[in-house]
Amino acid sequence: MSILMGNGSLFIVIEGLDGSGKSSVARRLAEILNRNFDGAVKTTFEPNDFSCGGQFIRDILTKKITEFHPRQLAFSFAANRLDHCTRVIGPWLESGEKMILCDRFYLSSLVYQSFEDFGIDQVFELNRFARRPDLTFFIEVSDEICYQRMANRNQPRELFEEKLAQTREKYMAAIAFLTQKTGETVVKIDGSGTIDAVAQLILNELEARFPAWQRD
Repeated sequence: MSILMGNGSLFIVIEGLDGSGKSSVARRLAEILNRNFDGAVKTTFEPNDFSCGGQFIRDILTKKITEFHPRQLAFSFAANRLDHCTRVIGPWLESGEKMILCDRFYLSSLVYQSFEDFGIDQVFELNRFARRPDLTFFIEVSDEICYQRMANRNQPRELFEEKLAQTREKYMAAIAFLTQKTGETVVKIDGSGTIDAVAQLILNELEARFPAWQRD
């Protein structure tokens, strides 16, 4: 189910394993599109540091806070996301013919905040009031490439930047759940190439699916 705004605005989510290059791709996409659409494309990310509970979540991810209940994190992400939708995503999309590229959204929560006693369906229920994306891209990259890219950052690994094979399996299950539950479209993109190459693959999909956003 798409919620494409009547004014032609688009809410696009970019997902992937840590080290997949999704953040760099989102920035590159915005640069390319804004050349043609006069600043109509905005990037954002989750968890959103400036939204409700953002600093608390960031402190958990960077291991500054080590004692917490997994459900506590799931509720925190849901509140952060709803605030993000209310004060950032929604106003931007409703201000004209705009596009927002969001680095992670509730698909990530279905993966990272679900566990044996708190399943994907329960995490989804927490996020039922979040705005639905018009399209989600999942950047597929091998575990080896992801680990290498993370090593090149020369930064300490965050909380979930381990066990990528298990995380990939959870992503596949979450994507299947989401497409069956909501009818949302998740497009898998080969992320093994350069940032420009991956950005072009996504641009091709956007232009094919949403002709109003075709570049000159």
